[in-house]
Amino acid sequence: MAAVKRVISAVSGGIDSAVSTLLLKSKGYEVIGVYMQNWDVLDEKGVCSSQDDISDAEWICKKIGVPFHVVNFVKEYWLEVFSCLINDYESGLTPNPDIMCNRHIKFEAFYKHAIEELGGEAISTGHYARTTFGEYLQKFDSTEGVHLLKANDRKKDQTFFLSQISQNALQRSIFPLGCLDKSTVKKIAGEGNLTPLLKKKESMGICFIGSRNFQEFISEYINTHPGNFIDIETAKIVGKHKGIHQWTIGQRCRIGGCKEPYFVIDKDSSTQDILVYAVLYLDEECLGSARILSPGPSLHTLGVNCKNLNLDRR
Repeated sequence: MAAVKRVISAVSGGIDSAVSTLLLKSKGYEVIGVYMQNWDVLDEKGVCSSQDDISDAEWICKKIGVPFHVVNFVKEYWLEVFSCLINDYESGLTPNPDIMCNRHIKFEAFYKHAIEELGGEAISTGHYARTTFGEYLQKFDSTEGVHLLKANDRKKDQTFFLSQISQNALQRSIFPLGCLDKSTVKKIAGEGNLTPLLKKKESMGICFIGSRNFQEFISEYINTHPGNFIDIETAKIVGKHKGIHQWTIGQRCRIGGCKEPYFVIDKDSSTQDILVYAVLYLDEECLGSARILSPGPSLHTLGVNCKNLNLDRR
């Protein structure tokens, strides 16, 4: 591929995508900023900040001096991300909407729009990630293919959420923040007259939920099917729940009337039962769960048999 000239930069209204756009502009690329409208605010029952984000994204592009567009992917998001999320939760699974959004929206729908409609030669996002093609595709080689690499800032690394995007999109993706840490990004924002963004709260969690309780939100879209918490060791019912979609494997359950905390080990969508286990202790030593047949690390080393020990469930 010849040297990239036109880059379509995803601008969310936050500091990371803003600095990514600023860095591209400073390196001489022809940059077009695009805000993706993925969730229909008219369907929201709570407060949604998307309109504020659009205003912030437009301000960022004006400040940097690049054209600004808004593209609507509400339909694609509903079909490819949200509907799948609901179906998975109803089946007892725990999907990750951020991974699905990156795969189907940012690096498929947006990528296609950027290349086919805006004439872009590459796209850019504010993700903390790197590739074997370099920060600005300077090592591009289609015959070799591209590999996704961890960001230098391990605390901000987002490669897990990018792990399902296509090879085609990844080959033409630029991640300007991949070799930077967060403190450097903030410094660049300050020096680039983007100081107001330093005070803006970073978006965390799932975009369409906002600050609401997740269990309350998901229950708006999924019919409630109450079921039982069943102790996997005793096969006894130890509590009731309002739906398997509200629980995920490994989650701690505080079940009324039970002194010891339980943890989810499995879910059965056909019966709506949630199988749980308690943690076993010998005095102060944690041995694991009833599901684990071998003893914990200390006793295992000492060769002690757990079967004849008086264990506490806590």
